[in-house]
This record gives sequence, structure tokens and C-alpha cells, in this order.
Amino acid sequence: MSKLVYTAIASLDGYVEDERGGFEWARPDEEVHAFANELERPVGTHLLGRRLYETMRVWETFGLDHPSPIVREFGELWRSAEKIVYSRTLETPSTARTRIERRLEPESIRRLKAQATRDLSVGGAELAAQAIDAGLVDELGLFVVPVLVGGGKRALAQQMRSQLELLDERRFAGGFVYLRYRVAQA
Repeated sequence: MSKLVYTAIASLDGYVEDERGGFEWARPDEEVHAFANELERPVGTHLLGRRLYETMRVWETFGLDHPSPIVREFGELWRSAEKIVYSRTLETPSTARTRIERRLEPESIRRLKAQATRDLSVGGAELAAQAIDAGLVDELGLFVVPVLVGGGKRALAQQMRSQLELLDERRFAGGFVYLRYRVAQA
């Protein structure tokens, strides 16, 4: 059975976006980006909220001719993965290997996990919160950025409660820290 993993880049105070909706402070350096590529390698399907999808779809063409092999590789990983976008408003996808679903159905995701030969990722803080609340997320990875932004969109829902078991940690030269946890299933 495949795992469903939520990975996010967040400020030390727990935000994926600041109050203006910006996240330029979260840009990974080459070391962090290369590590993130390794995390993406086993992922065959991305479950995405609409807003994250609209941010990430740039990778459909971005990086094709980029001078950095790390950036090119991430684009290749993105393009090769299946994408399921959860949106009540988006009518048609603008990327290949993408389908639209109107809402996250826990039983559908359980079947997908059971049938998949590669891992799944869930992206977008709100969609991830729904998946965690439904007991679907197996692992949670957090890249902590050494910055305080003071407010914005939280990486994890404020009311969320779950037991976590630390599986891995890594410190990077630029100050980022990666933490990977197993989510205890009730």
C-alpha cells in the first residue's frame, strides 16, 4: 500500500504564506531543492488544492531549459506525476496528466492508496487539513525556514490534534530544517 504524504515549507512560526499571500521568503537554495527532489522521486500522484495547483502549474514548462540541473529535474518530476486537483470552481486543467475533482472523498483516496504502486502527496494547507482530519495522511514533512512572518496561511490547521512520531530530521547550511513524522492513525 502506498503512503499519502503532506510536505510543506513553512516559516518558524508555522505559515506557508505571509499575510500578503507571499512566500518569497520560502525559496529553497540548491541544497534544499536537491533534497526536495529526492522526496518527490517516489511520488506518482499529487493531490492538490486549486490555489497550490495554480502556483505549481508553472512547472509544466518552467525548468525545461533552466541552467540548473536541480531545477530541470524538479520540472521533470512534476510533469511525470499524475495530478488530481480539488476545486469547486476550476473547470478544466491547464496541465497534462491532470484531472479535476469537486471534493476530497476519503474512501476514494483509500482505494487510490491501496491500488497505487507509488506514493501520493497532498498539497495545499486546507486540502491537507481535510486529509489529516480524515485519517488519510501517513507522513508529514515540514521544511522549517528560519524566518518569522507573523501571520498568514498556516501550514497546519490550528485546531488539528494528532500524535506524531519523528522519523527523520535534517539541517541545511542555509538554516532550513527538515522534519519528517509518521502520523498516528486513530
